[in-house]
Amino acid sequence: MSRTTAADPAIAQLSRTQQRLATTRQLRATGLAASTVAARCRPAGPWQRLLPGVALIQTGEPNLRQRLLAAVLYADPGPTALSGTRAVLTGEAALTLYGVRGVAADHADVLIGAHRGLRDRAYVRLRRTSRWPPTLLVDGIPCVRPVRAASDFAAHEPSAERVRAILATTVQTCSCHPEDLRAELRASHALRNPAVRTVLDELRAGTRSIAEGQARDTLLAAGLPHPLWNPTLLTPTGTFLARPDAYWPHAGVALEVDSEEFHLGITAYRTTLRRRLLLEAHGVDVVTAVPALVRDHPAELVAAVRTKLHQAKSRESLPNLIIRPYL
Repeated sequence: MSRTTAADPAIAQLSRTQQRLATTRQLRATGLAASTVAARCRPAGPWQRLLPGVALIQTGEPNLRQRLLAAVLYADPGPTALSGTRAVLTGEAALTLYGVRGVAADHADVLIGAHRGLRDRAYVRLRRTSRWPPTLLVDGIPCVRPVRAASDFAAHEPSAERVRAILATTVQTCSCHPEDLRAELRASHALRNPAVRTVLDELRAGTRSIAEGQARDTLLAAGLPHPLWNPTLLTPTGTFLARPDAYWPHAGVALEVDSEEFHLGITAYRTTLRRRLLLEAHGVDVVTAVPALVRDHPAELVAAVRTKLHQAKSRESLPNLIIRPYL
């Protein structure tokens, strides 16, 4: 059992505001003796040492958010810890908090000033920068904006497929504009990586997912006419109709790459079917596919689109729609 001290009310406040975490410096500022901190962090004690200079004020395993906040507290153990002025989460760890799927959180990348002498510890990877970013508090944790997090990830990721997947998913999930992402990628020198340049070209063309990027590669390689990617289609009166993944205005043909996840929910499945019916009702010929088909049977996708485009030559009229390209 730990002894009660006069510092305990201040420690309880730290615990509430910092997800049951506190730095040794913060604890000593409350008046708690260093020996008491050490005693409470012993193997049989009520606290645990999560990182050097960072205590977890509980006995159970830390959750993901506690691990990520602890990484920031390790890099900035003082009174400015949550300000984002000396340490801030970036890369995949920050993208996890923004809800980007497919990212890993086994490491926490933390931006610090270029000349600080801190070292990597455990799961914390320190990224030094002289270009300090705007920051946001996400679930109480200082984070860079999504475009900076994605750019910092791409600058250090060797896998072209992971770069494609994460950048595309970030743009889609966080409603980032491709030109904002391009500016960050250029500033971080990530555009030196050919894979990053390819993915950015796809995003600027309008593709917003890895499956759409693969479909674009397949259709371009087959020599098919370039479609508009993710345009907004409106009825003649200006009512929103749909935003297909690809659309060939000269033929009235749309491509929809449906996520295989719609099978998990009847509501999403019905929404997909209704969108397709609305497109067909307004004269749009729809080609549908799923990501696995695009990946494993690209020739079948090409054949289906080519057939639809050929058949469009004999149509008496094209759909009467207002088309707004993806911006």
